[in-house]
Amino acid sequence: MSFAAGEDMSSPAALSVTPWHVQVGDGYAATYAVCGYPAEVGPAWLDPLLSYPARVNVSVHLDPVAPQLAAPMLKRQRARLESSRRLDADQGRLGDPMVEAAAADAADLAERVARGAAKLFDTGIYVTIHARTLDELRTVTAGVKSAAASVLLDLQPATFRHHQGWISTLPVGVDALRMRRILDTTALAAAFPLAAADLAAPAPGTIAAPEGLLYGINTTSNGVVMWNRWAQDNHNSVVLARSGAGKSYFVKLEVLRNLYQGTVVSVIDPEDEYAPLAEHVGGTVVQLGQPGVRVNPLDLPADHRPDTLTRRGLYLHTLISVMLGATPPPGERAALDRAITATYARAGINGDPATWTKPAPLLRDLADTLSADDDPAAGQLAARLTPWTVGNFATLFDGPTTTVPRGHLVVWSLRHLPDELRTLGTLLALDSIWSGIDTPATAARRRRQLVVVDEAWLLMRDGEGSRFLFRMAKAARKRSAGLCVITQDAADVLSTDLGLAVVSNAATQVLMRQSTQSIDAVSEAFGLTAGEARLLLSAPRGEGLLVAGRSRIPFRAVGSAAEHRLAVTGIGEAD
Repeated sequence: MSFAAGEDMSSPAALSVTPWHVQVGDGYAATYAVCGYPAEVGPAWLDPLLSYPARVNVSVHLDPVAPQLAAPMLKRQRARLESSRRLDADQGRLGDPMVEAAAADAADLAERVARGAAKLFDTGIYVTIHARTLDELRTVTAGVKSAAASVLLDLQPATFRHHQGWISTLPVGVDALRMRRILDTTALAAAFPLAAADLAAPAPGTIAAPEGLLYGINTTSNGVVMWNRWAQDNHNSVVLARSGAGKSYFVKLEVLRNLYQGTVVSVIDPEDEYAPLAEHVGGTVVQLGQPGVRVNPLDLPADHRPDTLTRRGLYLHTLISVMLGATPPPGERAALDRAITATYARAGINGDPATWTKPAPLLRDLADTLSADDDPAAGQLAARLTPWTVGNFATLFDGPTTTVPRGHLVVWSLRHLPDELRTLGTLLALDSIWSGIDTPATAARRRRQLVVVDEAWLLMRDGEGSRFLFRMAKAARKRSAGLCVITQDAADVLSTDLGLAVVSNAATQVLMRQSTQSIDAVSEAFGLTAGEARLLLSAPRGEGLLVAGRSRIPFRAVGSAAEHRLAVTGIGEAD
């Protein structure tokens, strides 16, 4: 039985044989046999060869040794080793440590074979190195031999037999070199990289949906990292990284590639980074905070459902709690609930869906209704809302909604909002986006939608805002939607129960470079090993770790020249 990794079945145009290599078509190849092995091996001890960042083919040929032959073979081996030990003792020489260790190992193996706990295999392991030029072949060969030496493997060239070596590493099951060694079951089982650094391939006979996106290049194996968020348990993702780690670059590439597949994308953009991307693809940009741009939070969604008016009232409770910075006391909440119903009634809107197409009232109308209420709590709440109705913050709400967010890419820019209004702007944008997602359309008619919340800490620092985002993360999957949460304040997000819940409800998790202050919280939340934590502390810009279930795949985000021009946000951005 033979196994080969990484070779094409197509035949070369020409094959030229020399004592030191073979020329295969327009390239060169040299074969080496593994002749020396360490006394003990650990799991995946062949991984340094299998994951070497070059075109290297590793072939393992196995032939089981019959039990009736294995026992006499081990008996003769033990006899030779024991006689060497006794000869040294009779002649007064010190025992050879290598012979002592080999004798003990042979005795242990003979015992396990006799009990049926192990079997022997006649094994040949060959490595064929490919290169475009002879100089490259020499360079790669030196690197491969160094990688093999790091795990005490001795590679010997198949001098004058490179043709047979090249054949032995083709996936045809032919061992033309026959440079074999006896290995037991345990050593062979540990040779296979069952915990590879690449994503697991589909099970045999399973046809994977052609919807995966290119996330980048595996920095360990140089393999391509393809990931399909829409095939996971939920469609949510979280991207945690410090400022300048390349997270926006990576997310913009993902947005572009989702647009290629017909996904509708909405982005909440605090720094106006996605506007060039939206302009390039013909999307819509809503510049909150610009003169004349207004959003009416009392607007009813266009796709009506029986409880639309009730849902709008509940949302207004959340919105006003965020405005005030805390949940109003019970008396003010009761007054607000009465005022919401009365304000819509004054505008001619009631429980009859036929009235829901009428112009919606404004926030100042709600404040006027509160002021007219005889309840002191209502008057107090109206006074607390004054900055948002007639004060410094009123420009965002003092008229009907000016821009209808429609299209395959909608970017809600918060760049022009003052810091005091950014949390509220994020909530307004999320509400508008969710109103378009939470529609009564059937699954067959509903298009996939991706919601990107950049700098999500702006919303998650507020209790009501965190709860709104958490509800959205929980309910998105059933509506063919996915939520992508991006934040640079990982420690603050992970320190709250709601923030941790949002992260836990993301089947796709991407970690990029972390700060030393937050690495402990990130390591605890994601169960990182010490090596993975060190990788995230020193990861170059654009590199990170894809956490998918139990798989941890280090990758580097890559884009074409055209994608790079759209995704780059500043000088020195990752490419």
